[in-house]
Amino acid sequence: MTTRAPRRDSVENRAGILDAARATLALDPRASIDVIARSAGLSRRTLYGHFDDRDALIRELISTGAQRFNTIAASVTDADPRVALARLAARLWHEAAHVQFAAALALDDAHVAHTADALAPLRRTVADLTRRGQESGDFRTDIPAPTLARLIEEVARTVVSRTDAGSTGAADLAVRTLLSIAGLSWREADELLAAHPEIVASEEDPS
Repeated sequence: MTTRAPRRDSVENRAGILDAARATLALDPRASIDVIARSAGLSRRTLYGHFDDRDALIRELISTGAQRFNTIAASVTDADPRVALARLAARLWHEAAHVQFAAALALDDAHVAHTADALAPLRRTVADLTRRGQESGDFRTDIPAPTLARLIEEVARTVVSRTDAGSTGAADLAVRTLLSIAGLSWREADELLAAHPEIVASEEDPS
């Protein structure tokens, strides 16, 4: 038995709902399902034909956003774990800053378990970077690698949710904070970023 492909209007409606949800929640993170439906130009009944409830819609937003983060993680190929962590932090910050409302929703305690599952490839990248950094002597070794990787994740979560995305030097702060947790001193972070100015510069001014 063959599975029929979704009708074109159904696919377009679903995409429209997701776009409307992003725009609406950016203005009001507590926007109701009715407000989102109106923003999409659809009835509440049509929206419920695609998503069971508001949480299901938010989980879909998280999943699509996670795909972008996972792609970014796969794009970082620096052999030096310090450079790789800095570049990963800058690129993720740049992406999160454009959709900080969605990042905040994704990192909210109500959705953090779903977010963790959706971001499994990214989390594996962080775990691998942590292991390589410890093996090379570049990262702190007083904390087991799995624990250190978790600390990096948790600090990244706090930075994304608490830092003003529009503030000057936000990306630089995010990068330096994660390097510090990994075990680099502020002088070592200075030297690293001075040697690779494109890491933060390109993310502060993407144009």
